[in-house]
Amino acid sequence: MAASAEGVRSSASVVLTRFGSSAIEVFLVQRAPALRFLGGYWALPGGVEGDEDQGFEDPARACALRELFEETGVTTPEVAVKLGDEGRDVARDEALRRDGTARRFVAALREVPQAMERLEDLGVITTPPFGALRYANRFYHFDLPANEWPSVRDGELVDGRFVAPAEALRLWLEDELRIAPPVLLVLDLLARHGPAGFYAAMRAETALLEAGKLHPATFSPGVLVFPLRTETLPPATTTNCYVVGQRRLFVIDPASPYEDEQARLFAKLDELVSEGRELSGVLVTHHHGDHVAAVVPTAERYGVPVFAHGLTLERLPPGSYERRELRDGDRIELGHAPDGAENWTLTAYHSPGHDRGHLAFVESRYRAAIVGDLVSTISTIIIDPPEGHLATYLGSVRRMLALDLEVLYPAHGPATRKAREVLRDYLAHRVDREEQLLAALGLPAESAKDSASRSVEELVKVVYRDIDSALYPYAQRSLLAGLLKLVEEGRVEEVAGCFRRIGR
Repeated sequence: MAASAEGVRSSASVVLTRFGSSAIEVFLVQRAPALRFLGGYWALPGGVEGDEDQGFEDPARACALRELFEETGVTTPEVAVKLGDEGRDVARDEALRRDGTARRFVAALREVPQAMERLEDLGVITTPPFGALRYANRFYHFDLPANEWPSVRDGELVDGRFVAPAEALRLWLEDELRIAPPVLLVLDLLARHGPAGFYAAMRAETALLEAGKLHPATFSPGVLVFPLRTETLPPATTTNCYVVGQRRLFVIDPASPYEDEQARLFAKLDELVSEGRELSGVLVTHHHGDHVAAVVPTAERYGVPVFAHGLTLERLPPGSYERRELRDGDRIELGHAPDGAENWTLTAYHSPGHDRGHLAFVESRYRAAIVGDLVSTISTIIIDPPEGHLATYLGSVRRMLALDLEVLYPAHGPATRKAREVLRDYLAHRVDREEQLLAALGLPAESAKDSASRSVEELVKVVYRDIDSALYPYAQRSLLAGLLKLVEEGRVEEVAGCFRRIGR
């Protein structure tokens, strides 16, 4: 499996086009909803480089043609001749078997390597650093040859269709077609520049992105997400900064203390403002350093107020900016939604437990929730007493679960359309940890002499034996939060810094 020095996996995608009745159309494939990465989203045919792609002069091109054939059945005239009508059906069946490889197709391609020259290189886009799962994806353009008809077989994909770029973008804004972030960029450039200017525009944009320009990642209309390098806790290395709105924009958690990261953010904000948009304020989920380090520079640079819970405002760094308190249920007017719908709002929900002043924000049109450190999609959330309080935290998670949410945007990790599933998993995880903790404490004692007390340091090695011991200092804080919850419930007592069970 090809990978860069940083562990980023190499992949390739194909912009497969044809001319429809009045405009160019792009073939999109829908990923199965159950897939972990972008499940349910519409994407371009493509995939990760495999061992069978190695040995070619250009493995990425070989990967692109192989994945195009596997996912759509489409190939070049040269490869089609080598495979023959019956051979191509056998080759595709072979490639799509769960334990199979595309040996027959790859063998044919090796006989006619000039077929790869039909792919037009458009550049590389690397997945933003949301988490460990990242891809350096090379894009290619390929015109649908005569006598080729794409088709999708159920498996990792569930549907496929040709669609004009402008129509696809309209369906995206109306929330009828969920499109993967890099594909939105492709469609936007093709719609704006047309076939004649698409190559130059795409190559210029991919070059800028690889040089450090912030990727315009979005998983629902009206929300841009930018993971910025911060001094956060492992396994995260970044904190997501969000820009919400269409014409009237709000920045949520400008987080990075590093000047180079702030410069990237400001360059993007300047670009949005130059397009005629208005930056109206900075919103803060909570006061932790990996969320607020760029709050003051952002507010002062753009002359906008900072909105946060009162407990957070008290602990923000000093500066020459206006502070505006947000209370539970307060609504921020966003104007018109991306599809033109009126009365678009962002509602603040007080969600303490991780932090006393923690807020989550839910936008009204697409039901997307920017939840800060309420949950993460790459790890659990540390509840660190006395600021952190586990029972309160669980109440906040349950409250968000009761809302009608579609997309969950965490501070750490990529967004997910499985909002309710993630929230339920967090609650179930805490139940499991509590059961493990009670088991580690042994049976309830009838009297003090019947039960040995155990320290947090002893318990963490039992309850958190499934994690790297280097993370024990962080795990001890969450374990202590669990113990204090049990003390509050009268099921455990603390004696001289140690804990023992006293009730069922």
